[in-house]
Amino acid sequence: MARLKQKGKAGAAKAYITRSAAIKKLQCSLADFRRLCILKGIFPREPRSRKKANKGSSAPTSFYYAKDIAYLAHEPVLRKLREHKAFAKKLSRALGRGEWSSAKSLEDNKPVYRLDHIIKERYPTFIDAIRDIDDALCMVSLFASLPSNSRLPPELIENCTRLSAEWQLYVMHSRSLRKCFLSIKGVYYQAEVMDQTVTWLVPYQFTQNIPPEVDVRVMLTFLELYQTLLGFVFFKLYTDAGLVYPPPLDLKKDQGGAGVGAFSLQDTTRASGPAPAKITAVEVDVRKVSSKDVRQTIKHITAASGAAEADIEMDAPDASAEEVDEEFVVHPSRSDPQSSASLPTLKLLADLPQPLCTTLFAPYTFYLSRETSRPIFEFLVRSFGGRIGWPASSGSGSPFEESDDSITHVIIDRPLVEKPNETPEERERRLRRKHVQPQWVVDCINAGKILLEEHYAQGKTLPPHLSPFGEYQGAYDPTAADGAAIEDESESEVEEVEEDEEEIKDADNAALKSAAQAAVASEDPAALRAAELAAEAAGVDFSVFEKEVSKSRKLSKKATEVGVETAEQDMNKMMMSNKQRKLYEKMKYSQKKRESERATLEAKKRAIQKQNKRDGKTSSTG
Repeated sequence: MARLKQKGKAGAAKAYITRSAAIKKLQCSLADFRRLCILKGIFPREPRSRKKANKGSSAPTSFYYAKDIAYLAHEPVLRKLREHKAFAKKLSRALGRGEWSSAKSLEDNKPVYRLDHIIKERYPTFIDAIRDIDDALCMVSLFASLPSNSRLPPELIENCTRLSAEWQLYVMHSRSLRKCFLSIKGVYYQAEVMDQTVTWLVPYQFTQNIPPEVDVRVMLTFLELYQTLLGFVFFKLYTDAGLVYPPPLDLKKDQGGAGVGAFSLQDTTRASGPAPAKITAVEVDVRKVSSKDVRQTIKHITAASGAAEADIEMDAPDASAEEVDEEFVVHPSRSDPQSSASLPTLKLLADLPQPLCTTLFAPYTFYLSRETSRPIFEFLVRSFGGRIGWPASSGSGSPFEESDDSITHVIIDRPLVEKPNETPEERERRLRRKHVQPQWVVDCINAGKILLEEHYAQGKTLPPHLSPFGEYQGAYDPTAADGAAIEDESESEVEEVEEDEEEIKDADNAALKSAAQAAVASEDPAALRAAELAAEAAGVDFSVFEKEVSKSRKLSKKATEVGVETAEQDMNKMMMSNKQRKLYEKMKYSQKKRESERATLEAKKRAIQKQNKRDGKTSSTG
């Protein structure tokens, strides 16, 4: 006889556990349970049947996997939290009784937990950690810009600022920055580290206020995990690059507002230095000879032998042995004569797209005006090999002054104002340099080349600043079709239709279209001939009639193809389940919405281009 199943002992009721039952099992508070779930990466689950998972009850509640809760029961952090709870009780009792010595000893032995083992569990490989530092960098950059208060101690803000500066230093040193976008929220950066794309957001340097409805405790728990993660990642990145971690900090520059410039990168070999040579001495003929004298003697002997070998005449190399760059001849395979071997040649490799130029700004020297954001553009320019300076009002640590003759570009963001008392030397210096607006730097980085400075000159209206992060394949790109010689078939058909309509605008359009459509629909030569005669009697040219017939054929062919495709889609939808059909309809709806938005934008662009052409013709004739 089979064993009887008891209610609530198998199935979903055993696999899931409610939050209240989990807290009761772990014997911790709700705040500690939330902290554990954040640190361990455990989140609520949605069962298929909430009633079965809740043992017949339909009350709203949160469910977790029972295995996850059993996994939390053996967590060392949970044990430390329990010890901290006991420590708080003992400390409050000692302070209440006035036992100051015992309170001090308790404070010195306060239980503190570490998150190193959690980082190793959640990120088994270094690539996994690199792939998951986007949120960590965003959170650290956000807290680095917040003011300190009772909930945010100054030490926390300083640590976040240090971590953000260390990441920027590594990106500048490794030239890993790829894209940048100035948005309303802040500045989006994208770097490529260990073949992994890392995108993070840095807010602007404005006074930030924490909204009262934001739960800072949850954010601080995430920040605690992220700080430990970034410490591991940065140590590995710096040591692999041969740099000392953490980078040394110059306190004087830091107090002067140097920012990233207050940190200095040092090589591990230079920091450690060569080990001092152990000098031993021996007596030869009652004279002490050290190991240093022996090494110098060996050096002299080696130099003399090298000079003697150099005096020997060497045979000239054979001219026929030089490498000849010849084309590789592709031979067909013996087993498969139809296919030919496709091996990469030197010419094919040369034709491949070249990687992004990481020394884009290397030949240039920039100077920031006082109204531009120094942390943003110092990071951008130095990441691509350029030199940059700034006035003393923007912070200390500028490598050169404004009067330096090596300055090629001045990044300025104020309107063009002429100085009445400008000296000839200042005028010559101003004319020698190129004054550009800050957007020029970002657009050059996204384009991968140096753009013309004329469109970004001081006081000019800037071109549109487009996001370099494509939302989806086939998204609308305003710059994609500029100057293109080949257009899509749909656009060419639309232009042909517009030209035809302009040519036959004086004719009887209704009669002509009806006659052409009837001739195409009947597919009878006699009907086509009758339509030609009717058009000739109406005074329509034969070429115009032929264009109308071809247009009607295209439309009918397109309608037939659409009808066949729609019938196939209907047949496929009949074979789908209800859930798959709803998902498919939702996908098609979003796809049609994007296509309509793109078509609207392209139509607006064509209308603007036509209006500009007409305005240009009018101004030229006037």
